[in-house]
Amino acid sequence: MNNITRFNPFNELSRIDPFLDMDDVINKFMMRPFFREGLEIEPRIKMDVKEADGSYLIKAEIPGVKRDDIHVTIEGNRVSISAEVKQEKEAKEGERVIRCERSYGMTSRSFNLADEVDQSKAQAKYTDGVLELTLPKKPGSSRKEIPIA
Repeated sequence: MNNITRFNPFNELSRIDPFLDMDDVINKFMMRPFFREGLEIEPRIKMDVKEADGSYLIKAEIPGVKRDDIHVTIEGNRVSISAEVKQEKEAKEGERVIRCERSYGMTSRSFNLADEVDQSKAQAKYTDGVLELTLPKKPGSSRKEIPIA
């Protein structure tokens, strides 16, 4: 007799794209909003990372956050972005909230780059909910591929 296994569609999806974020799939396509009633949605930082002219260019979406509430730290080749997302609560008399999807709290994202970053030349700019980082590579921290014998 053969072993019987339960079919899991999430395993099939991860075979197609190993970088697929299953939380996004569930949140966007699999579950309707009324199933998540009462659950708080965690704020996320979505970003693009590019490499050009000896530096890394990073664009991170952090909408609805004040510039003073964003913190960027660099340690060697590790970059961390954190932000405090605040939701102002306004309650007016005779008004009731039917649905509230905006969230608040801390959100963060950390990642490693291939080369170390020159911290003294790093620049950050925040405009219209997008954080733009220009992180020059540290001189002398080149990679070397070793041939295999």
